[in-house]
Amino acid sequence: MVQPEGTAPRRSRLGADLTILALVGVLLIAAIGAGGVTLYQQFYSPSAFVSRYLDMLSSGRAADALRVPGVAVDRTALEDAGIDGNASEALLRRAALAPLTDVHLETEQDGDVYHVTADYKAAGHEGTTVFDIVQDGWAGVTPNWRFAKSPLAEVELVVRGADTFAVNGFELDRRQVAIAGAESAPLEPVHLLVFTPGVYSVTVDTPIASSPGVSVLADAPLTHTPVDVQTQPTKEFRDVVQQRVEQFLTKCTTQKVLQPTACPFGLEVRNRLAPDSLPNWSITTQPKVSVTPDGAYWRIEPSDAVAHIDVDIQSLFDGSIEHVSEDVPFSVDGTITILPDGSASIRVGSPGTPGGTDPN
Repeated sequence: MVQPEGTAPRRSRLGADLTILALVGVLLIAAIGAGGVTLYQQFYSPSAFVSRYLDMLSSGRAADALRVPGVAVDRTALEDAGIDGNASEALLRRAALAPLTDVHLETEQDGDVYHVTADYKAAGHEGTTVFDIVQDGWAGVTPNWRFAKSPLAEVELVVRGADTFAVNGFELDRRQVAIAGAESAPLEPVHLLVFTPGVYSVTVDTPIASSPGVSVLADAPLTHTPVDVQTQPTKEFRDVVQQRVEQFLTKCTTQKVLQPTACPFGLEVRNRLAPDSLPNWSITTQPKVSVTPDGAYWRIEPSDAVAHIDVDIQSLFDGSIEHVSEDVPFSVDGTITILPDGSASIRVGSPGTPGGTDPN
């Protein structure tokens, strides 16, 4: 039988076309699969979930970050994690956040939990935080996620020498965020909730006290970090204390007695004042006041000074009168308390001398 001319070539071309179509189909399916994996990794994976949360922190979107599933938790959950249930939320806001840069994420799966490790720089500080992520249902064909452990943490802050301070430039008053409010003791820690990860720099800049800043990296969810900030007296404050001490001592010299009341100097004599003679005091050398931290407040370190007295003394033995003109060395110290209105109460005394006065 004679085969029709041209049939074999057509079949050969058809087979080649089908092969090409099959190959294209395989490549298309592979491309769709690869695209699906890429989309999953970029938008729907646990690492994408964490990446969006970190972007919110870096851009200052604190309110959005609080709405991320698993971030906001009830007080009982905080207490179970060892965080004070009454901790203030004052720092969970845009003004207290610092940017995150150079973020790199890696994910490991452990059963139903995905451990997402984030390496980053927070305000120049390198850090690493591990987040636990679990699935939270579906949105159509894509999974939803939430934090298995809230990324909130606690900073337990004590500021010595000041009631007002700033965290990342956001100003706070200790009495406004303390659990006991205005009745809280000056050294009672302030409990502040913060986002992790993040660097929180505590600074003090008041007319009385200053601090160059103490930074803490909050990098572990549901942990608490104690921070103790010791301020130093400002030059303006030291100058005021020096002035007040000098005024106090000068006022002491107006007392026409051998032992000025509540003052750090005096003269003891075995005889008596001559008739119509009253002591005249003056300060020959004023003390060089040194103000140092003392718990929640300040103290005036003991410093030397010299008073001078002019007085006539009459002998009890023979009634003779002697003019006394004498330098009287003494030492001054004192305590300084910051009052609720922010002013300073300066109490001047001397070592071993009870009393003193408040020249504020």
